[in-house]
Amino acid sequence: MKKFILAICLALGLHQAALAGFLEGATAYNNKNYGTALKEITPLAKAGNADAQHLLGLMYYMGRGVPQDYPQAFQWHRKAALQGKADAQYVVGAMYYTGNAVIQDHKQAVSWFRKAAQQGHGEALQTMGLMYRYHIGGVPQDNVIAYMLWNLAAARSAPNAAEQRAAVVKHMTPEQIEEGQALSARWKPNSPLPTKSRTGGDGN
Repeated sequence: MKKFILAICLALGLHQAALAGFLEGATAYNNKNYGTALKEITPLAKAGNADAQHLLGLMYYMGRGVPQDYPQAFQWHRKAALQGKADAQYVVGAMYYTGNAVIQDHKQAVSWFRKAAQQGHGEALQTMGLMYRYHIGGVPQDNVIAYMLWNLAAARSAPNAAEQRAAVVKHMTPEQIEEGQALSARWKPNSPLPTKSRTGGDGN
């Protein structure tokens, strides 16, 4: 029992040390002290810290403190994405969508965007709305789901979501708008997003 308690204490101590290192690295990054950020973040990323992996991925993507390297950026973001980091899932989706450092694959992009969106990630919700509005990546065209997603994204201040919602409303019936509002009200973060609506599958 004592060994078990000691192991827990050691684990907590390591977690606190890792958190402190990440905060120092993130602060250095925000202050544009990229050398210090890299020194603090890299060991944590290699040890499996998802926040550090995401930040290191951003540094490689932007070429901050390291030479710009999109394949490295993708690999670090993917590691964080596989651990459930929504920001990283969104970046992985974007890289698959554009074919940046990977073979372009819209279905893979949609899969990663959906994972992030289901956590309530604003930009991912907004992007998934575009997928449903314009039938991209194997997603069915569905104005009601697009409206729902943009409603949720706008509530999270995602850029352009409110404008896109206003534009799609012009192509919706009152019944479709009512369904979209109801779906928005019922959905909670970290639960599956609907894949189709009752009334919106034939929108233009």
